[in-house]
Amino acid sequence: MNISSAIVHIVPARLDEACAALAEMRGVEIHVRSPLGKVVVTLEDDDTESAANSYVALHGIPGVASVAMVYQYSDEESDTEEVEA
Repeated sequence: MNISSAIVHIVPARLDEACAALAEMRGVEIHVRSPLGKVVVTLEDDDTESAANSYVALHGIPGVASVAMVYQYSDEESDTEEVEA
């Protein structure tokens, strides 16, 4: 599981349209938005590859000027083994 948060900067004239597209995206939740076009979202995905694809998709939404990741957490199991000395 991968959980991250981001601030999405949207052109104010396209705010409603872009927020509607965000709301349709799987795993995306809008938490707050300002009339100036700043939108705080969380993204929940199965793995880091899916998360990366979601961030690419955010950039493709009409009206989105930029996306800034604020936080990221992943609970994937480590590939390394603990060895006793």
